[in-house]
Amino acid sequence: MDEVMKNWIDNASYEELLRKWRFAPVGSPWFTGDIGNYYSEVMSKGKLLISNADAVKASKKLGWEEEGEENS
Repeated sequence: MDEVMKNWIDNASYEELLRKWRFAPVGSPWFTGDIGNYYSEVMSKGKLLISNADAVKASKKLGWEEEGEENS
């Protein structure tokens, strides 16, 4: 497992994890193999540590389009 990626995951906030989860390109190495499984586990555990209201707040703050994207 890539230690640099693992370290980033271990130190990221739930919102940072969600941002990458939502906006990373298809096939991103963050979500494949051992690191992808680890990412998913950490994100799931992180969500359990915050309130549902805070999870919703983070989701709404991020939206569904990355900054700079326009609706087509």
